[in-house]
Amino acid sequence: MTPGKDAGSTAKKFSRDATDYPELHPARRPSGRDKPAQTLVFLHGGNVGNWSWDPQVLAFGDFNVLTLHLPAFGARSEETWQGLDSAADDVAALIADEVSEGGVHLVGISLGGVIALHVAARHPELVESLLLTGTPVTGVPAAARAMNRMALKLIGSEWYWRFQAGAYGMVDDERELFAEHGVLLKSENLRAIMDDLDPGGLPDKLTNYRGPVLALAGGKEPKHVQKSFEALRQGLPQAVTRVVPGMHHQWNIENPLLFNSVVRRWISDASIHQILVDPQAAKPEKPAKATKLDTAEAKLRQVDPQPAVPQAKPELPKPNKNK
Repeated sequence: MTPGKDAGSTAKKFSRDATDYPELHPARRPSGRDKPAQTLVFLHGGNVGNWSWDPQVLAFGDFNVLTLHLPAFGARSEETWQGLDSAADDVAALIADEVSEGGVHLVGISLGGVIALHVAARHPELVESLLLTGTPVTGVPAAARAMNRMALKLIGSEWYWRFQAGAYGMVDDERELFAEHGVLLKSENLRAIMDDLDPGGLPDKLTNYRGPVLALAGGKEPKHVQKSFEALRQGLPQAVTRVVPGMHHQWNIENPLLFNSVVRRWISDASIHQILVDPQAAKPEKPAKATKLDTAEAKLRQVDPQPAVPQAKPELPKPNKNK
């Protein structure tokens, strides 16, 4: 990785800002393996900037880390959104510039997860593994679409972003950065992104990517995120899908220790953290509901558990004709 403006960073926490958080984070300690450090790329969601990955940058000092500014966000908030394919090509270009050998471990949340899928489809040679979380690919329900469009009128209000931060489980300085970043976003860019995401759908040629895939959803996220699992498994038969109990959408901030542990196990040896729940696991069958007829019969059995069987009438002896 080419040293960037964050070259020479130590393990101490970066001074974060909503727009100028570094993109390049060279490894700060040996990887423990007899080969150069691998590269981990984080793609942020549609309401935050690359500063949201600071807990992961601090935890993965044995990796080269890229925390990219996606088009229309953070330091690039003045740019115009050009579509998912354009964003994916933009990410791929930076990866190609910064990574001299081998593919990267690509981690995307929400919008970043959708862009990660497009990177894997269009540039599969750059991706070693893929981890997605909170990534809806089957479309957004009509009610949620209407609410999102209404919210566009509020994005210039700091109180709106503070409220959203609470809903995502953010606290302390994350709440401040979230609000500071949110008011910089352009409503026309967010509307264009919604137009791209709302219909759903997987990118063309996704089967070109044959590496490992882990798709996650927080247990407290909207249900349409989990409904995307089936479509992901159809488009990527190798995909493993899991639910993260108790977590909201932005759980890399909400519970960074858990998030980092899940990511490390996945990128180290493709193992699945034991806390993750398999949504396809067999569930115990619920007993069938009793019908009115069943209820009536049960009441009769309580009165007379074993209804008497009518006894046959005794046969009378036949007259003897010989007498």
